[in-house]
Amino acid sequence: MNYLLILAFLFFIGCIVGWCIELFYRRYFSKNNPDRKWINPGFLTGPWLPIYGFGLCLMYLISGLIMGHPISGNNIVNTILILLIMTLVMTLIELVAGYIFVHFFNVRLWDYSGEKMNFKGLVCPKFSLFWGLLGCAYYFIINPYVLDGIIWLSQHLTFSFFIGAFFGVFGVDVFHSFRLITKMRAFAEEKEIKIHYEEFKAAVARQREERRERARFLYPFKSGLTLRESLEQYAQKRREK
Repeated sequence: MNYLLILAFLFFIGCIVGWCIELFYRRYFSKNNPDRKWINPGFLTGPWLPIYGFGLCLMYLISGLIMGHPISGNNIVNTILILLIMTLVMTLIELVAGYIFVHFFNVRLWDYSGEKMNFKGLVCPKFSLFWGLLGCAYYFIINPYVLDGIIWLSQHLTFSFFIGAFFGVFGVDVFHSFRLITKMRAFAEEKEIKIHYEEFKAAVARQREERRERARFLYPFKSGLTLRESLEQYAQKRREK
């Protein structure tokens, strides 16, 4: 049971920290945000990104597996192998998640088409390097110094209640967000287009500004227009490009 709580807490930490990383990346570095505005990243409403949560759990499992069953007698070689495997696994998670949304929901959550050596705009060496750096941060900072604290917390009832509350709210958010994604998929199939999620968010924000409506950070698709009306305007703009 403690083992599951540790994974649950790592998932929670990964979701929150990953959301913060993406929030500041989109604000200060993203090419898709030339106006440098604060943008709620990801497809969920709340401050969490599941891909980072799953990634952190897998990093924990990979490092534990190789440290418990070392491939080589050389610690440096084992460390390099751990970091390489973490990089490959995170790139694979990104590829699978991106493929599922593109091919089953007609929604592109991110687009690396402008990056060098990208594969179908879903993964690229630049962001694989980013995953590798995150793997280094986990292995040299979180794994040796934070994990003992997480194990200690997992033995306390208050901790279990906190994790349960998080997953309750998280589950409601996932249900709500997938309802929106399903509606977008139906529209995309009808119009035979792919919806670029971040681009659509920006389009709805501009629609709100034009209609002098207040900005929304947590509900980026909510405006005076219905979702379909916003999608119609977005599709029209894409056809005009």
